[in-house]
Order: sequence, then C-alpha cells, then structure tokens
Amino acid sequence: MIILPAIDLKEGCCVRLEQGLMDKDTVYNDDPAAQALQWQEQGGELLHIVDLDGAFAGVPKNQAAIKAIVEAIDIPSELGGGIRDMQTIEAYLELGVNRVILGTIAKDNP
Repeated sequence: MIILPAIDLKEGCCVRLEQGLMDKDTVYNDDPAAQALQWQEQGGELLHIVDLDGAFAGVPKNQAAIKAIVEAIDIPSELGGGIRDMQTIEAYLELGVNRVILGTIAKDNP
C-alpha cells in the first residue's frame, strides 16, 4: 500500500476545502515547502500537489509555492490543477515535478 501525502494550494498556502468550496477553506500551513518537508520526514514516498486556484481558474496560479516545494524535497512529486497545455506540462517537468496530472483537458481532448 502506498499512502500519498497531499498539499492543496490556495493563494500560496496549504488548505483544505469544505465540500470543495473555494470560499470555505481552512489554512493548515502558510509555508508549503515546510509542509512538504514534514511529509517527507514522516515517511512520504511521493507527494501529491494540487493547485486549487489553477484548477478553478484554468491556468496555473501557485508556481512560486510549487517551485519551493519541489526544491525542498527529495521525494518525487505529482501535480495537478490548471494544467491544460503542453507548455505548462513542460514548464512543470523542467521545474522538477515528476508527474503531471491532467483532468479537464484529458476529458475535453482525450
């Protein structure tokens, strides 16, 4: 069994949404890189990251936080949220993200 720790990003902070509503969020950590490192230190083997702002806007919104996370950890990471074109995929892979998750674009253009 693989347990994937996850970081959901909203406005550069680690959050959880209540029933998926952007206006009903709880901030758990305002330092995503520190949170990522904590997950790694607790035994996480792969980190799941979601750019919630990007998912809702349709374009990436938390690049600085994502960059900080990837630079802070040694474990692989996967990222989803607002990734809808090859340019964005390539930029995140070059940044150091190991896997890119496609949702809306995969549904709209399989």
